[in-house]
Amino acid sequence: MVVLNFLIFLASCVVLVVSSAILLKSLTKLARLLKISEFVIAFILMALFTSLPELVVGVVSSLHKLPTLILGTVIGSNIADLTFVAGIAILIARTISVKEKIIKREAYFMLGICFLPVLLMIDKVLSRIDGIILLAVFLTYMFFLYKRGKITIPEMEKVTFLESFKNFGLFVLGIILLLGSAEFVVRYARIIALDLRLPDIMVGLFLVAIGTSLPELIFESRAVLKGKKEMALGDIMGSVVANSTLVLGISALIFPLSGGFFYFITGAYFMILTAFVFVTFMKSEERFSIMEGIALLMMYILFMMLEFYITKNAPV
Repeated sequence: MVVLNFLIFLASCVVLVVSSAILLKSLTKLARLLKISEFVIAFILMALFTSLPELVVGVVSSLHKLPTLILGTVIGSNIADLTFVAGIAILIARTISVKEKIIKREAYFMLGICFLPVLLMIDKVLSRIDGIILLAVFLTYMFFLYKRGKITIPEMEKVTFLESFKNFGLFVLGIILLLGSAEFVVRYARIIALDLRLPDIMVGLFLVAIGTSLPELIFESRAVLKGKKEMALGDIMGSVVANSTLVLGISALIFPLSGGFFYFITGAYFMILTAFVFVTFMKSEERFSIMEGIALLMMYILFMMLEFYITKNAPV
């Protein structure tokens, strides 16, 4: 029965990825129709919508009153993005140069954002007021990033009414698939937690986090293979910001997030360490090398070992 539950969970994650791909394709077309700049598509739109799985899982988890699952998912997804996803993207690219000043500047902002949920959670709960603060930070960030990125508007391709209707239809289909698959991800993650006698937050840190990070992994891999390496970095950093503000903010507004504080704080500290190492690697020689990609992957393995050790020895 455990194997069947796990297979259903994996199938749900696959649908989650497929629905995200459908959304990305349709939204990119719609963005061009609305004359959004390439910078916004690369650094805001892609990052925002590859974070949709985490957002939907967060909303569904809050509706099911499983706050520790979304806390684990956000922390785990951020760590997975900065280590597992980034490490694989770097190994595929062999080296990723960081030349644009705006990427370096946003890296520091991302590092600061990682501290915000931890500071707000110091009273062991993310309240609805904390959720409003996180959403305000996210919207402010999006506004100023859009202003900084609004350099030139590229020539837009002509889109017919039929193509616009088709893209809108794909968008609706993607949303339906995303909502349905997220429901199954949450439901079977909970069942697996009960089967394996693991805390919900541990399931979120690993199973759900990896499942919801697959869109980022797919996008980053495609981006570096097409030579758009800095776009991959923008998606990683934007996803971390979106997870830490938008996802947690909306989830906290629906249902205050509390519980599993011991697991949350250990995971959060590792997330901050990971973000610091990521930014340090970025600043060193303004590039990511193969060795740094391997180091990031090793950090993710270390994180898994650390969390499983803590689970076995954590105070009851």
